[in-house]
Amino acid sequence: MFRFSFHAKDGKKNSYLTAGTVITILVLALILLGIVHAPYDTEAMNTSEKFAGFSLLHILGTDNFGRDVFSRVIVGAFTTLKIAAGTVAIGLLGGLVIGAAAGYFGGAADAVLMRINDTLFAFPSVLLALVIVSLFGSGTYNVIWALGIAFIPSFARMVRSEFLRYRESDFIAGARLQGAGSMRIMAVHIFPNTLPVLLSSVLIGFNNAVLAEAGLSYLGIGVQPPEPSLGRMLSEAQSYLMTAPLYAFGPGVMIILMVLGFSLLGEGVSKRVNG
Repeated sequence: MFRFSFHAKDGKKNSYLTAGTVITILVLALILLGIVHAPYDTEAMNTSEKFAGFSLLHILGTDNFGRDVFSRVIVGAFTTLKIAAGTVAIGLLGGLVIGAAAGYFGGAADAVLMRINDTLFAFPSVLLALVIVSLFGSGTYNVIWALGIAFIPSFARMVRSEFLRYRESDFIAGARLQGAGSMRIMAVHIFPNTLPVLLSSVLIGFNNAVLAEAGLSYLGIGVQPPEPSLGRMLSEAQSYLMTAPLYAFGPGVMIILMVLGFSLLGEGVSKRVNG
């Protein structure tokens, strides 16, 4: 049974898991601040203070409308996290259904499901999401569905490999002899054994979803104003890199911290599982 621990199986300190946990807790604490009480209204403009530098009043400065960048970053990070969570949830649920059916039943079901899955997997997830968003329009919830659908193939491949690994195990054969049906075997006997690998994949999925959402919003087809978005803030800051380079600092660092935290957590969990 997998247990959360900051040490690998050999007893050595799992530095990836430790660093990832610290960074992720920091990011979540900032996001919680944005949910509970951001220092400023994210849409409050003050043109007399536009492009103000770092100060005690505005610790990350202000943007081209005089809006507080720190407030917009922590609120925008919540938007990104919300989209990432929805993306991973849709991708994981879809991948579980497809991967479990293909891996457990095999044969024609495996051949048909995985050929369709491989066709979708051949397209980069962001490119596939771009196609879906172009068909159904931009906006937060459309982005969640677009990215979620685009993430299904990668989760399906992983789940299939795990179900293939366990379906011929002795304990599965024993369950069949006791009269357990296919659904019970998949849900009760195989699925719990896939959880450690699933956890690592989910964390990597969060990492990829953060980057994908930032990319779509940067292109202007993701989160739409007035809702703050890290990717859109970077896109807006690009026009002022020479005159106000500090504008890009806040959203850029937040994206890096989010991606780094989830990546290290995923690597740490993987090392914990594989020893």
